[in-house]
Amino acid sequence: MASLKELKGRINSVKSTQKITKAKQMVAAAKLRKAQAAAEAARPYAERLGAVMASLSARVGSSENAPRLLTGTGSSSRHLLVVANSDKGLAGAFNSNIVRAALAKAKALLAEGKEVEFYLVGRKGRAPIKRAHPDRVGIQFDTTDVREPGYGEAEKIADELIGMYNDGQFDIAHLFYSRFQSALTQVPTRQQIIPVPAPDTSAASQSGAGAVVDYEPGEEEILAQLLPRYLKTQIFGALLENNASEQGASMTAMDNATRNAGDLIDRLTIQYNRSRQAAITTELIEIIAGAEAL
Repeated sequence: MASLKELKGRINSVKSTQKITKAKQMVAAAKLRKAQAAAEAARPYAERLGAVMASLSARVGSSENAPRLLTGTGSSSRHLLVVANSDKGLAGAFNSNIVRAALAKAKALLAEGKEVEFYLVGRKGRAPIKRAHPDRVGIQFDTTDVREPGYGEAEKIADELIGMYNDGQFDIAHLFYSRFQSALTQVPTRQQIIPVPAPDTSAASQSGAGAVVDYEPGEEEILAQLLPRYLKTQIFGALLENNASEQGASMTAMDNATRNAGDLIDRLTIQYNRSRQAAITTELIEIIAGAEAL
């Protein structure tokens, strides 16, 4: 049984931990509002750009002059899995859920006889993927030198992916990230980003993008310029969704940790009081016994 001094030390230690988790919960809550606003503000822009893409791609179709980012290589044997994680932990199952989805997709592709390579963004997802596929990890994009990944990072990632695609290093690229729904719900999401899938033409018609429009220069030239921008926008949106999801998961995890610390403090305090009462009772019995012996 622990001594009174040990119990007192454990109580003080848990109280210190509780202060840290409470502070991190408040910081995450403050960052969440900004991150959620940024993620929600980027969604209409991405949807509108997708509608324009739908209109242009419907006109181009399978033209010989269509950009390679739209038509693909004609093969589907080599797949690149772009896994976007965070650089920080203490966010519950946020990173592990994304990694689990990527590993499941890799397992399915390998079972079909496909080649798989990983492109890792952020540090937290590297260790489990390296353990599972030590020979299939390629580029590791580091975001530790920025406070929050933004459009600059998305642009660098997109340029690297386009360069790898043009060099024939892969046929299809999938992006894995966590889509933000609420502080309690973050959905691991897989999205094909290369070749750029033709957006839904119904969205274009609903938004008016399906109207009769004459493009100058031609649709192929516009698509050649628009497709890289569209890819950067998709990656940027995924980074924003990831940031909001990370803050929501961190806030929830730190709230649970604070509550658990409070419960542990209550249990240790009860145990301390009982041990202290037992020690006092023992001393009283010894004093009474000694007095009666005299």
